[in-house]
Amino acid sequence: MEYKTLELNLSSAKDLNNVNLFYKMDVYAVVSIFGDPLHKQKTKTPLDREAGTNPTWNFSVKFTFNELLARQNRLTLKITLRCLRNLVDKNIGSVKIPLRELVHDHTGDGELFQHVSYQVRKPSGKPKGSFNFSYKFNPPMKEHATGYPSPAVGSTSAPHTVANLSPQPQYPAGYVYPPPPPYHQPPQMGLRLPAANGIWLPATKRLWLPATKQLRLSSTKRLRGTRLNSIFV
Repeated sequence: MEYKTLELNLSSAKDLNNVNLFYKMDVYAVVSIFGDPLHKQKTKTPLDREAGTNPTWNFSVKFTFNELLARQNRLTLKITLRCLRNLVDKNIGSVKIPLRELVHDHTGDGELFQHVSYQVRKPSGKPKGSFNFSYKFNPPMKEHATGYPSPAVGSTSAPHTVANLSPQPQYPAGYVYPPPPPYHQPPQMGLRLPAANGIWLPATKRLWLPATKQLRLSSTKRLRGTRLNSIFV
């Protein structure tokens, strides 16, 4: 599957519908290519605060698109002109161009821009004003294993990948890995109990006491019984 790069130079608009009655419009354009659900693209121009109904931008942008979908007339270039407002921006009008039309009408060799002008239609559908831009197509590119083309310079929606930056150790041929460090068993915590004659017994021993003996547990407590079964610590 091949992808092409569409390079646009959005130059200006002329004689747009004035949606502000008492002051000059601040106009910008939103540009998108829709029709490919897996590769959505959208960007917008800077704001022109001076020209009102005749804004100028000279804004360049690049989009990548599926050439097969374009030739099947499934992709559309849409340019929406909007006026900046305090709360919600106001739509002035829009231009919709099938991408197949641009591909078929392009007569350059990929190095020269072709200048075109399209009529702007208000949200009601009535024509008002024109939009001027130039375009060219760059040579086709092959898609990567991810199903997306190589990112174009200035593309607004080229998918990115996160590289693995973890350093990988390199060992020479015949390298022998060192043995693991020796294992040391941690010391066992336990209770050492004094025998009746005052000799301390280790905690890991099993102690059997006759019923007549007394086991001194502390200086203040004594334990008497018939027999202490095995004591483990």
